[in-house]
Amino acid sequence: MFLMKCVNGLSFYPCRESETHFSSDTDFEDIEGKNQKQGKGKVCSVCRDTLLLRLEDAFIFVSFQSVVDDWIESYKHDRDIALLDLINFFIQCSGCKGVVTAEMFRHMQNSEIIRKMTEEFDEDSGDYPLTMAGPQWKKFKSSFCEFIGVLVRQCQYSIIYDEYMMDTVISLLTGLSDSQVRAFRHTSTLAAMKLMTALVNVALNLSINMDNTQRQYEAERNKIIGKRANDRLELLLQKRKELQENQDEIENMMNAIFKGVFVHRYRDAIAEIRAICIEEIGIWMKMYSDAFLNDSYLKYVGWTMHDKVREVRLKCLTALQGLYYNKELNSKLELFTSRFKDRIVSMTLDKEYDVAVQAIKLLTLVLQSSEEVLTAEDCENVYHLVYSAHRPVAVAAGEFLYKKLFSRRDPEDDGILKRRGRQSPNANLVKTLVFFFLESELHEHAAYLVDSMWDCATDLLKDWECMNSLLLEEPLNGEEPLTDRQESALIEIMLCTIRQAAECHPPVGRGTGKRVLTAKEKKTQLDDRTKITELFAVALPQLLAKYSVDAEKVTNLLQLPQYFDLEIYTTGRLEKHLDALLRQIRDIVEKHTDIDVLEACSKTYHALCNEEFTIFNRVDIARSQLIDELADKFNRLLEDFLKTYMKSFSSKEDLLRLKKQMRVFCQICQHYLTNVNTAVKEQAFTILCDVLMIFSHQIMTGGRDMLEPLVYTPDSSLQSELLSFILDHVFIDQDDDNNSDDEASKIEALHKRRNLLAAFCKLIVYTVVEMNTAADIFKQYMKYYNDYGDIIKETMSKTRQIDKIQCAKTLILSLQQLFNEMIQENGYNFDRSSPTFSGIKELARRFALTFGLDQLKTREAIAMLHKDGIEFAFKEPNPQGESHPPLNLAFLDILSEFSSKLLRQDKRTVRRGTSLMEDDEEPIVEDVMMSSEGRIEDLNEGMDFDTMDIDLVRNLLVFLVDFGFVFLLLK
Repeated sequence: MFLMKCVNGLSFYPCRESETHFSSDTDFEDIEGKNQKQGKGKVCSVCRDTLLLRLEDAFIFVSFQSVVDDWIESYKHDRDIALLDLINFFIQCSGCKGVVTAEMFRHMQNSEIIRKMTEEFDEDSGDYPLTMAGPQWKKFKSSFCEFIGVLVRQCQYSIIYDEYMMDTVISLLTGLSDSQVRAFRHTSTLAAMKLMTALVNVALNLSINMDNTQRQYEAERNKIIGKRANDRLELLLQKRKELQENQDEIENMMNAIFKGVFVHRYRDAIAEIRAICIEEIGIWMKMYSDAFLNDSYLKYVGWTMHDKVREVRLKCLTALQGLYYNKELNSKLELFTSRFKDRIVSMTLDKEYDVAVQAIKLLTLVLQSSEEVLTAEDCENVYHLVYSAHRPVAVAAGEFLYKKLFSRRDPEDDGILKRRGRQSPNANLVKTLVFFFLESELHEHAAYLVDSMWDCATDLLKDWECMNSLLLEEPLNGEEPLTDRQESALIEIMLCTIRQAAECHPPVGRGTGKRVLTAKEKKTQLDDRTKITELFAVALPQLLAKYSVDAEKVTNLLQLPQYFDLEIYTTGRLEKHLDALLRQIRDIVEKHTDIDVLEACSKTYHALCNEEFTIFNRVDIARSQLIDELADKFNRLLEDFLKTYMKSFSSKEDLLRLKKQMRVFCQICQHYLTNVNTAVKEQAFTILCDVLMIFSHQIMTGGRDMLEPLVYTPDSSLQSELLSFILDHVFIDQDDDNNSDDEASKIEALHKRRNLLAAFCKLIVYTVVEMNTAADIFKQYMKYYNDYGDIIKETMSKTRQIDKIQCAKTLILSLQQLFNEMIQENGYNFDRSSPTFSGIKELARRFALTFGLDQLKTREAIAMLHKDGIEFAFKEPNPQGESHPPLNLAFLDILSEFSSKLLRQDKRTVRRGTSLMEDDEEPIVEDVMMSSEGRIEDLNEGMDFDTMDIDLVRNLLVFLVDFGFVFLLLK
C-alpha cells in the first residue's frame, strides 16, 4: 500500500496492543474485524510514542509517482480499502493517534468518525506535524502538499469523475476543516486548498482542450461538403461534450471546496489558516484568470488586507503582486484597484516593515500597469519614504520614485543617447532629481535619497561627467541655468553619490554596518574610484575656483579628495592639477573663517598627506608653508592687538576695573553651571574655561608683566563646580544620553563631550586649576578608555612634564579614591577577587606603564607615590585593636603594581633611613617606618593567624620583602 511506502516500509497504522506489525497484505485481510481480540482497536503506547517520529520520516525518500500509481491500482481493486487508507493518511498527518476502521468507514457518517477521532486526539502537547519546528517537518509539509497535487494529476483522466473518490475526500476534508481541534482544522484546510489548486489546474487543461476541440470542429465544418469528414465532426462533438461534462464536474468539486472550506476558513481564528487560504486563492486567480479573476473572488483578498496579523497581510500583497505583474490582467483589476487602492497606499506605512515593503512594490506594479490610477497625493505618500531609516522600505520607495519620474524617456532623447555631459539624456533627469530633493525639504538627507535609488538608478547616479558639466559649463540656448540653491543641492547629491560608490555601504543610520564585498563589488569599487579621480582631479580646482566664496558649496567639494585614488595623480601625470588644487585650498583658508570650511580644508590636507603615495612631499610642503604663514600672521596680529589693548588702558585702575568686570562675568557663568537647561550649562562651562585660560598667569609671558592685575585664579569653589560639571555631563554612558537617537547623533554627542573634557584638561595642564583635581579624571581612564582614553593619557603625560612629584601624588590619589568608593559600597570585608578590586589593580598597572622604562627619570616620583600609598594603607587603625591589621592594608596589593619601577638601591634605603630627595627635604619613607614600626612589632607579637586573612598576610610579606621591611618582622 502507498502509505507504507510513504514511511519507508513501515506500516502507517499504529500497531495493536496484542499484535505485532503485519505486512501490507495482512493489514487488510480482516477488514470486517471478525478476528479481533479483546483490546483490539486501542493504540499501543509504544506506537503512540513513535507515530510522530515515523510521520517525520514520511515522504523524505518517497517517489510520489510510484506511490500514487500503487494507490490507484489498489483503488481499482477495492476502492473502499484504498479510500480507508487515504482517510487514515489525512487523519494521522494531523497528528491524531486514532485509526478509522473498516467498520467505522462503512457504518458511520463523517461527523461521527470525526467525533470519534477527536476523542482519541491527544491535545496536551499542542504540537502536530504542520507546526513542529525543524527542517524535517518543513520537508514533511512540502511533501504533503506535493503528494496531493500528484494524486489529482494522476487521477484526472478517470477516477476523479467516478462520483465516489472525490466526493468522499472533499466531504471528509470539509468536515475536518470545521473541527474544533486546531490540528484537524489546519491540516484539512491545507489539504483542501491544495486539492482545490490541483483541480484548478485540471479545469484549466480542460478549458484549453475544449477551445482546441472547438477550433478543430469549426475548421472541419467550414470545409466544403466534398472534403468534410462527418465522422470526424461527430467525434469532435462527442469529445467536446465529454470535456464539457468533465468541466462541469470539476467546477462542482471546486465550488464545494470553495463554499465548504474557503469561505469559512479565510476568516479563521488561526492566522496560519487564513494565510493558507489567501495564498491559494492568489494562485487560482493567476493560474485560471478567466474563471477566478473577478470581483467575486478578489473581494476576499481586499477584505483580508485589513487583517491584524502580519503574515496574512503579506500573503494578500504577494498574491496581488502576481496579478498586477501580468499586464494582460489589468483590465480585470480596474474595479478592485479603484475600491482598495487607498488601503494599499496606507499599507506603505504599515508598522511591520516587510509589509510596507511589499505594499510599495505592489504600488510600483500598479504604476507600471496604469499611471492614471495613482493620484499625485498617492505618489507623494510613497515619495517621502525614500528618506526612511529602514533601508528595504527606502529602496522599494526609491524604485517607485524612479519608475514614476525617471524611467520615461522622451522620443527626442533617442537621437542624443551617445552625447555626454550637459547634452546627455541624463542631464534632464539629474535636474529632476535636484528639483525633487529641494521640494522634499529634507536637505540634510541627500545621502538617504541617493542610497534609496542606488540599486535602480545606478547609471544616472554615477553620471558624474554630466553633473560636473551642469556645474561648470554655460547653459545651452534656451536652457534655464541652475539657481544658486539648485547648484548647492546638486553638489551635495554629487558628493553623496561619490561617497556611496567609493565606500560601498549605506550611510550612517541605515544597515547594520559594513559588510564583506564580493570580488565583483570590489572590482566595481576600484573602477568607480578610478573614474572619480580621473574626472575630479582635473575638475575640482575649477569647481573650487568658481564657488570659492560660497561656504556651503566649498565645504562639500573639499570632501571629494577623501575618495580619490591618489596614485593616479602620479600614474596619470596629473601633478599640475594637484598643484592647482593646493593653491585653491590655500586661497579658501585665507578667505574663510567658517569652522566647517576650515575643518574640510584640514581633512583634505590629511587625506592628501598620505606617506604611501609619492605626492606626500609635495602636499606636505604646501601644508607646512600654509601653517607657517598662518602662525606668523597670528603672532603679528596678536602683538598688534596687545599693543592696542595696552594703550586703551593707560592706568592700573583701568586694569583693575576690567578685572572686576571679568570676575562678575565669571560669577554669572558660574551661576549658570547649575541651570536646568543643558545647552546653557555647556555654554557657561565652555566660556569659563576659555576666560580662565585667557586670564591665567600665561597672560604675563612675553614681557607683559604689566597685565598682572588681570590674572584670575579660580577659587576652590569654582574649581569644584567645574569638576562636578565634568563628572556629571562627560563621564556618562551612551544609554544615559536621551538625546542620542541614532548613530550620527551619538557620534556628535560624544564629540561634544570630548571637547568639554579637553577644555577642562587644558586648565589642568596649564596649572590654572590645582593638579589634584585631575585625580577624578584619571580614575576614569579604564572605564571610559574607548571614549576619552587618548585625552586622559595625554593629560597624564603633560602633567608629568610639569611636575613629576605632584603628578605621581595625583595618580595615587585617584587610586585611593576608587579604593574608598569600593569600601563604601562593599565594606572592609570585600572579596579581593571581585571585578571592582581587580579593576583598580588593572588601573594601577596601566598607570605604572605610563612611567616608561627609564627608572632614573621617574625615581623621585615613584618613591613619593609609594610613600603616599604606604601612609594610606596604615592610616585607618583597626577598631578591634592594634593586634589586628589596619583597615586599608589591602591597598598595598594595589600599590605593588608600581614596585617594579623602584630601583634596587631605593628599596635598601628604607633600612638605612636615607633620603632620595634633596638634602633639605624629609626622608621618603623613614617617617612612615618610625610611625608604623611599633605597630608592626605588636602585630608580629599578638597577631592571631587563625583569624587573619592568609592571602593578605602573604601579599603583605611579599610587598615588605620588596622594600626591605622584612627585617622589622624578624627583629
